[in-house]
Amino acid sequence: MYEELLNLVKEHAGTAVINNPAVPNEKNDAVCETATNSIIGILKEMAGSGGIDNITGLFQSGTNAASHPAVSNISSGVVGDLMKKFGFDGSTAENIVAQLIPTVMNKFASKTNDPNDNSFTMSGILESLAAGGGSSIFNMVKGFFGSK
Repeated sequence: MYEELLNLVKEHAGTAVINNPAVPNEKNDAVCETATNSIIGILKEMAGSGGIDNITGLFQSGTNAASHPAVSNISSGVVGDLMKKFGFDGSTAENIVAQLIPTVMNKFASKTNDPNDNSFTMSGILESLAAGGGSSIFNMVKGFFGSK
């Protein structure tokens, strides 16, 4: 899931990162990687704290994912990580996130729900989030989604 999500972030990083004068060109890839790691990390935290309903709700919301409350948590986490890692001020980090995360999360959810696009599946996402010790979470919901 990491590579697919990173590609999705890079695909939508144009104005927010690549064409942003506040982000040095040599940092573009690192900013995209940080955003990807933050998204996955926050989703893992949500899964680990019993937030499976939030995660499934997020991905079932399709192209309206950006309005899901979980995206606010994800956005806050990405802002914090960008500030810590790159020394961006709050305004710069918030601007990057506002332009990037809603679009990425909408596309992420849309691809998850598209039966013709297997780059993301609900079962694959849950399995990835469960990696590293949370496999019981995945086993609890594994059959619920079937092949998606």
